[in-house]
Amino acid sequence: MNRVFTLPNIVSFIRIGLVPVFLWLLLGSDDVAAAGWLLGFIGATDWIDGYLARRLNQVSELGKILDPVADRLAVVSALIGGLIAGVLPAWFAVALLVREVLVALGALYVAARTQAKIEVRRIGKLATLLVYAAVAWYFVGDGADFDPLIWAAWIAGLPGLLLYYVAAGLYVGDVRRALAAAE
Repeated sequence: MNRVFTLPNIVSFIRIGLVPVFLWLLLGSDDVAAAGWLLGFIGATDWIDGYLARRLNQVSELGKILDPVADRLAVVSALIGGLIAGVLPAWFAVALLVREVLVALGALYVAARTQAKIEVRRIGKLATLLVYAAVAWYFVGDGADFDPLIWAAWIAGLPGLLLYYVAAGLYVGDVRRALAAAE
């Protein structure tokens, strides 16, 4: 299916459109907790676009691009915003950002060389869920001075970071196979 305006794509567009609202809440109005809640909503709705696409038989090439773009925009915005606002531990945010950049560069390289797209892996989705939760909890916990959420952020964040790098390693194998198949 090559339609643009499908229900799943609209959900992805909304998620992308909420990223500037998140940044405004965080950096413009200095409402760290509200920014964290919105980030949590963006992350929690991550599965909806894919579920709708499969359930309604509206899987599209655009949707296969929009969903990971929405995830990456939200995560990168949250990490950079969290560093600027001083909400996230710097080493944690930088480690996540480095992984994001490496995976994005690899995906762009494969797309440019082979016209292929690296498929999202379940472990990558799980890692993204844990990262979304951890980062959102850092924001809400910091903005609302609710320490148990900071602990929850650590509990989700450390395994999320580890799984993020495991998934990146698997994506390296996917990139190698895509490049070999294109030769």
